[in-house]
Amino acid sequence: MSRTINSRVSSSLAAALVLAGCVALSDAAFAAEPYGTWLRPSTGTQVAFYACGGKLCAKISAVKDQARKSEVGTVIMKGADKSADNTWKGDLLDVDSGKIYSGVVTMESASALNLKGCVALVLCRGETWTKVK
Repeated sequence: MSRTINSRVSSSLAAALVLAGCVALSDAAFAAEPYGTWLRPSTGTQVAFYACGGKLCAKISAVKDQARKSEVGTVIMKGADKSADNTWKGDLLDVDSGKIYSGVVTMESASALNLKGCVALVLCRGETWTKVK
């Protein structure tokens, strides 16, 4: 009888370890980072997100509309802090108006990033971007 109990305990322990491993792997797989080049679908603009002093920065790396080519190299986000898993917050430049908004970068998946700009944290507008490289 003690062999049966030991066998059940061992099986239960093994199942618990496998389940814990699966949960850890799924969390690690989703812990995507925003670093790299992303495409803004509404304008065709490409933005490079990179580490700067332990924070997140972003600058325009390519434009679809050649009338906007002077914007290439413009830093639109600097010094964003990681505020939660898959989320960074910092100042965001609207190149069209020259205004600075509260920006929130949220990784939706390894290939989808949502960038949102907010005025007074109430009026927000965002868009999901796709990873280029």
